[in-house]
Amino acid sequence: MYKYLLVTLIIYSTICFKVSAQQFQLSGQITDQNHVPISFAAVYVKNSTYGTAANEEGNYLFKLKPGVYEVIFRFVGYKEKVEKLTITNHNEQLDVQLDQDMFVLTKGKIKKSDANDPAIDIMHQVINKRRYYLNEIKSSSDVEYIKGVKLILSSPKTLLAKEMAKLLKLDTNGRGISYQSESLSTFSFERPNKVKEVFIASKVAGLNPPFGYNKASDLQVNFYKNLFTIDDLSSHGFVSPAASYAFKYYTYKLLGTVIQDGKKIDKIQVIPKHIKALAFTGSIYILEDDWRIYSIDLMLTKKENNLNFVDTLKVSQQYIPISDSTWQPLSFQYKYTGSVQGFKYSGYYLGIINNYKIDTTFQKGYFTGEILHVDTEANKRSPAYWANSRPLPLTDAEARKYRTKDSVESLKEYASYLDSVHHAANKFKLFHYLVHGYLATGKTGRDSLYINPLLQTVYYNTVEGYGIYLKARYSKTFEDNSSYSMTPVLRYGFANKLFSANLHTDYTYDQAHAGKFFVDFGTDLLDLNNIGTRSLYFNTLSTLLSEQNFVKYYRSQFGDLGYQREIANGVLWSANLSYANRSQLYNISNNHIFTYSDRHYTSNNPLAPITAPADDQSFLFPQNQALTFNTSFRFTFDQQYITRPTGKVYLPSNYPVVTLNYRKGINSVLGSDVNYDFISLEIEQDRISMGLWGHSAFKIKAGDFLNRQTVYFMDYNHFLGNQGTTSDPTYVGSFHFLPFYTYSTDDPFIEAHYQHNFAGAIFDNIPFLKKLKLEEIVGANYLSEKRIPNYSEFYFGIKRLIYGADYGVSYIGNKKYIQGFRIFIGLK
Repeated sequence: MYKYLLVTLIIYSTICFKVSAQQFQLSGQITDQNHVPISFAAVYVKNSTYGTAANEEGNYLFKLKPGVYEVIFRFVGYKEKVEKLTITNHNEQLDVQLDQDMFVLTKGKIKKSDANDPAIDIMHQVINKRRYYLNEIKSSSDVEYIKGVKLILSSPKTLLAKEMAKLLKLDTNGRGISYQSESLSTFSFERPNKVKEVFIASKVAGLNPPFGYNKASDLQVNFYKNLFTIDDLSSHGFVSPAASYAFKYYTYKLLGTVIQDGKKIDKIQVIPKHIKALAFTGSIYILEDDWRIYSIDLMLTKKENNLNFVDTLKVSQQYIPISDSTWQPLSFQYKYTGSVQGFKYSGYYLGIINNYKIDTTFQKGYFTGEILHVDTEANKRSPAYWANSRPLPLTDAEARKYRTKDSVESLKEYASYLDSVHHAANKFKLFHYLVHGYLATGKTGRDSLYINPLLQTVYYNTVEGYGIYLKARYSKTFEDNSSYSMTPVLRYGFANKLFSANLHTDYTYDQAHAGKFFVDFGTDLLDLNNIGTRSLYFNTLSTLLSEQNFVKYYRSQFGDLGYQREIANGVLWSANLSYANRSQLYNISNNHIFTYSDRHYTSNNPLAPITAPADDQSFLFPQNQALTFNTSFRFTFDQQYITRPTGKVYLPSNYPVVTLNYRKGINSVLGSDVNYDFISLEIEQDRISMGLWGHSAFKIKAGDFLNRQTVYFMDYNHFLGNQGTTSDPTYVGSFHFLPFYTYSTDDPFIEAHYQHNFAGAIFDNIPFLKKLKLEEIVGANYLSEKRIPNYSEFYFGIKRLIYGADYGVSYIGNKKYIQGFRIFIGLK
């Protein structure tokens, strides 16, 4: 009898345990009073950190263990609804209808004028507590789900549009989902600025849009910060309605107050004080007494805010209590509309945050420079995994998009499909080869062959005359992500009848630490300025069209062996040993298309007088042999990086990068003639945020030859100068007016460069300029060395994408040197 009771008890306990451990679905649809679905409504379990959001059709889905729950349904502009329910041993269906909130102004809050609107006092309270809420949580971890969808609403009736519609798998009306993505990751944070995200799963279907946010780190939406930034959509930030200086940018109007669960919630309209590209319109909801953000419903527009790629962007955010005194976002959303070349589209990025753990104690060494780690299985998760893990159901259209993608993926397993795709991708196209070159890849995508474009194959200069320059690159990546590449070059000048051939090879054996060997050998014609002046292609244009042979060449027979590796996070060491036999060259060709009365070709000796004839053969250096050792240490402070299955990706640092260089000319070994020691120090930072006023960049470099017993011209320290009307203002470290070779030196020097990009902060206030989305640029360059102890340049201009124009003036001491316009068109 006792045995029977014991067995029965064990069986019953086992069943109860299984039932309690099992999860069941709570699902349904959220609608308004007119039965219209409420998209993206928040749904969460009271007194927990577990929540979700409805999809576009108002459908939601929960997975809950058996028990009694209070589930809260909430959306901006609707009354919060609490449903008490019991989950037993089966799935539950619960449809919910939300009533619109009726925000009313109580008698005590009726305004007498805009100047004393109650919203002003409310927002003062919020702003006073901004810093407290910004720093309230010292550390935390959570699980974040990000979903993105782009929908084509209509397409133009053109042949190109039809081809694009076919590529995007749109319907006969040119409508459909062109892109959708999902990601699931854990996100950890510790003040002041330590973060780490682990990418657990990722799924993508369709063509990537020009902007995208599929990581938790992309969507850390925090309106307690002064500035709200949206990468890609705008080059500058926007002032938060809760910023410390928000009253300079906003007028506030109290629209009403409601009581929900015993809490007073104020709806406040935010109105930009000026028509400019720095502020939102919309509403912010404030929890009275706590003076914290309850919800966000704000908007930016292309017309008023000068956005890229989209016409409107709506930002929504909903906070929930995760403890008695702490509130954090449950969900956030970017919803956008736009049009380009006749295509009209809309889309959204939705984030859902769960499993908050605040004041988390992390193990020592948990936070490193790795801010994102992508699991090797992240993009290989099965449909069953996603069905069990995603916190909201797919719509029918989204499910079809994935089925189409999965069917295509299954086709890729067949050799016939791979062959057809491979053949189409590698098809030779004459026009594309003319401008962009030819690229062929293997079936697995792990090997490729690239041939330089035809436009860069034929060239001209005054040393070689017309010439042929053939360059190709073959690369192969192995299963362990090690790789090698070979770049052969053949070059022949028809006037000097010199044939050159060289080969560059490199082998990356440790991608995670930038571990690489490289070997170069052969013959070539090199620029006497080893930093570089003009590309072979662009020098051809300036020589033939403008009769300006800027680049000065010498011949080198060389061999080079090098190595680099990251020896610690943020410390990159590189070294190479080279040997070269170097000879001076002279002009022997005088062809040109246009003749200028005030110009003539200059000597290939850059130090010859400007009046020297083009065929001048004055002495610059004797034929010599040089054995040279180079080494450098690059220090990137607080180096952050992303670890992907294919390797490590380094991110720009928020601090200056320091590089220490040493170069030794080794004498009497292998007949080497050189004998010198050169050392330099560089400090640079590419992007320093200046808030609403754009961003700055700078570079400082100083150096000296500690020993200069035997130094030839190509061994000097050279500067990145500029001659002619084109320049490269996008690189901070170049001069606008400094000659390429004149001030190359073997003496001590210091150079400094500074550039500031206002990112539209000025032009956005001028209506007819605002639409052009121009960025204002100002800059200054400085150089001091023995022959030019006080050289300076100042310039201002405009920039848009890779194009720019500016006007500048240079001085030697107090005397004006050169002034004029410079343009940049993507060529140098």
